[in-house]
Amino acid sequence: MSNDKGILYLVPIPIADGVLQTLSPEIGQYTLEIKHYFVENIRTARRFLKALHPSIVIDELQFSEIDKHEGPDMGLLRKWLKEENKVGVMSESGCPGIADPGAELAAVAHSIGAKVVPLTGPSSLLLALMASGLNGQSFCFNGYLPVKDPERSKKIKALEQTSKKERQTQLFIETPYRNNPLLEELLKNCEQGTRLCIAQNITAPNAYIKTQTIADWKKNKPTLEKLPAIFLILAG
Repeated sequence: MSNDKGILYLVPIPIADGVLQTLSPEIGQYTLEIKHYFVENIRTARRFLKALHPSIVIDELQFSEIDKHEGPDMGLLRKWLKEENKVGVMSESGCPGIADPGAELAAVAHSIGAKVVPLTGPSSLLLALMASGLNGQSFCFNGYLPVKDPERSKKIKALEQTSKKERQTQLFIETPYRNNPLLEELLKNCEQGTRLCIAQNITAPNAYIKTQTIADWKKNKPTLEKLPAIFLILAG
C-alpha cells in the first residue's frame, strides 16, 4: 500500500547517561535521515543527537518541544506528516509512547493514515521486569501512584490485592526525590511475604536491581539515591 504521508519514528534514547551502546544500530541510521522532531526537552535532544553523530548539523533540524501542560502541537505534527516528512519522537529517556506524551502523537499519526515505526531500544520497564524474577507473563504498569495519603496507601493495598488475585506483577514509578518515601509506604502497607523489586538506574555501571520479600527489606532497608527507579511487587 502506498503512503503519501510522512512517517513517524519513535526513537528510544539511553535510560542512563553515556550508554549509547544500549541503542540498536537502526537508531543511528534513522536519526541521520530525520529532520523534524517532537521532544520533551530540546536541549537534551540536541545533546543526544550530537553525541550519536558528532558531525551532525543541529541547525538543519527542526524541533518542537512538547509542552508539559498543553501537550504536543498536533497541528504541527499533521502539517509535517502531510508534507511527507520523516518525524521523530524522543522522550527524556527510554522508549517514547511509554509513560510520556509520545502515545498521543502516534495516535494522531494513525488517524491521518501516516506510518508509525517504533525503533528498538532500552525500556526500563521491560528490563526491570526481566531482572526481577517476578511474573513476566502477567504484569501491569501503573505509572505514578498518588503522592499523598490516604490515596497512596489505598492504591498500594489495592495493587497488592490485584497482584495476589491475578498472580500479576504490578509495576510503578516515582519522581527520583520521592523514592525513599515511596519505599517507606511500601514497607508499611504491603504484606510480609509480598516480593518487592527495586530496579534503579538500569544499564548504568552503578545500576541497582534487587528483589526480596517485604520482611527482608525491613531487616536491611536501603537509602535510595535520587535516580530513576522502577518498583515492582508480586504478592504471594
